[in-house]
Amino acid sequence: MIRRCLLALNSLILSAGLCGCAALWHSDEPPLLRLSPASLGRELALAQRLDVRVGEQTRSVDVALEIDADEIRMAIMQFGQTVAHVVWDGQHLEQVLAPGWPKVVSGEQVLSDLQLVWWPLAQVRAALPQGWTVMDSFQRRELRHGEHVVVSVQVIEPGHIELIQRADGYTLQVHSQNATPVYSTP
Repeated sequence: MIRRCLLALNSLILSAGLCGCAALWHSDEPPLLRLSPASLGRELALAQRLDVRVGEQTRSVDVALEIDADEIRMAIMQFGQTVAHVVWDGQHLEQVLAPGWPKVVSGEQVLSDLQLVWWPLAQVRAALPQGWTVMDSFQRRELRHGEHVVVSVQVIEPGHIELIQRADGYTLQVHSQNATPVYSTP
């Protein structure tokens, strides 16, 4: 049963990667953020549930996240089993993926989405290549390429964040207890 559910999640996520490739998107893929753990400016420990939606299909995973000045540690679990483990120290990314976990779901992309959600605006803005901008309001953050919104992050309510990644065609509903990012006016 667990193997069947993992295969179904793998198929969904692989479909997300393929949908992103097939989408009629004419600009570059979003840049992968590589911000240092210390640049968050605080320690953070969260238990999160991620609902990943691609088209009409939704799958859920649990994420345990710990950030301190030295490193980011993240474990992705499904049905009580760890399916991916990621560690980022600001220089090196280590990831261990369970057998059958699709290679297209990289620790790099998960880390980048995570940093877009939680890191301060100034840190994200400084890391973007030319042609890319990030804008904040109290409840929303947008990553843009030129005039096109490529990724949007919205605080739906305390503890509930929605990330829409238009270039790759997926939506994440992030549910965190006792943690909500605060986006300020630029």
